[in-house]
Amino acid sequence: MTGFDIGRICVKLSGREAGKKCVVLDIVDKNFALITGPPKLTEVKRRRVNIQHIEATQERIEIKKGATDEEVVKALEKVKKTSFMKAEVKP
Repeated sequence: MTGFDIGRICVKLSGREAGKKCVVLDIVDKNFALITGPPKLTEVKRRRVNIQHIEATQERIEIKKGATDEEVVKALEKVKKTSFMKAEVKP
């Protein structure tokens, strides 16, 4: 695999959400992952993306596969990563 796992924080590389951070919720297959921002924090909607359009960071959070956006927000707050998620990266 390419370093993507559930709970991995990634940066979107392309599209209108380029530079925004997201969290991997599930690995669909070798080409796609299910991600969410969540929208409340980063404006990235829950969707399936090509893994070539996201780049993994060193950061990860503890969530279960397919976690809801609320669960993701709680997990990010628990490890104090909300401001890290809001900060955009120049793609």
